[in-house]
Amino acid sequence: MKKLLVIGAGLLQSYVIKRAKELGLYVLAIDRDPHAIGFQYADEYEIIDIINKKESLSYAQRHRIDGVLTAASDYGVLTTSYIAQKMNLPGLDYAVAKVVKDKNVIRSLLAHHQIDDIKQHYEICHTENIHRIKKEIIYPVIVKPCDASGSRGITRVDNENDLQEACSFAIENSLTHKALIESFIKGMEFGVESFVHKGAIHVLGILKKDMALPPVYAELGHRMPSGLSQSMEEKIKIIVTSAIETIGINFGSVNMDILISDDNKISIIDIGARMGGNLIGSHIIPLATGIDYMGNIIKAAIDDDIDWNKSGERVVATSILALTPGIIKSIPDFKKMMSHDVLDYVFIKNIGEEISFYTNNLCGCGYIICTGDTPLSAHESAFHLKDIIDKSIDRYV
Repeated sequence: MKKLLVIGAGLLQSYVIKRAKELGLYVLAIDRDPHAIGFQYADEYEIIDIINKKESLSYAQRHRIDGVLTAASDYGVLTTSYIAQKMNLPGLDYAVAKVVKDKNVIRSLLAHHQIDDIKQHYEICHTENIHRIKKEIIYPVIVKPCDASGSRGITRVDNENDLQEACSFAIENSLTHKALIESFIKGMEFGVESFVHKGAIHVLGILKKDMALPPVYAELGHRMPSGLSQSMEEKIKIIVTSAIETIGINFGSVNMDILISDDNKISIIDIGARMGGNLIGSHIIPLATGIDYMGNIIKAAIDDDIDWNKSGERVVATSILALTPGIIKSIPDFKKMMSHDVLDYVFIKNIGEEISFYTNNLCGCGYIICTGDTPLSAHESAFHLKDIIDKSIDRYV
């Protein structure tokens, strides 16, 4: 029986762990959280901080694993690549993994090769360095950590007076203590999920994003199909493919966030060398395309053959459960609320736990996944049910 090591064992990684078990693999998992939900599905687990690549490698070598992967976690990308390279397993080149983790390096590469339309970008390590560039900046701009994910630490800045505070906020949310300042572009956001395997780039899906209102810059849900014209989707695929080739991503999942401006210009606003979070890889792509995406990720990691055949396509929309803040007093029976168009739901909170104000993806309480005749109708069903759930949860005053 082949052994697979999954880097990270949170909710989104737990779906990969369960799928690997279904495929007959012996699954090991590591995570720094002793209560990580994925541990209950793994054959073995160890409490290890996934950022610690040397300790993670030692664990992998002791267990003589046949494959390693991470999913929906930027923090696991470097460690996964490091282990794969050291143990001669299929994986992303480690030098490329280090590039992908640095948003400023990515931005420089994209600009140098004229792949998209974001013209200005600056890296800040200390807020006192702002004075060197603040007169050059053309506002508005977006300020974000150079290495974070989940929409943490992001601020729109419209003038020089607010720049220092935004940079401090981004640096606080960065492991490397660096902030990226780049042009703010008004438009609609989309996600693109791709997979690179044996020299071929497979663009699996383009998803429309539903975003929170400023000043919060975080996802509220996704829809697939995207609703874009075929010609626009083809343009996106060309840009995404060019970016993957330029960066040198040679293996595995690639999750990109792109923006289409009001004048139909396409810009890449983020790139992750891992399966998309917020159920993109675990639910939306498989449900919308009929492709066994998680199965293919797992098979690629252990160097088995993969299959891109589609077993059926449908409309899918999700709503992140961004709920009213408070301490949970009671939780209703959600199953009684589910309508025929609900494909699945996830609720991760318990009685006595706090619902936080929704500022980033980690503040969500779960997900609703719906289908419908159109992406809009599926979206409306998911968000309507989210509102019903929100109102049905009792909170302590």
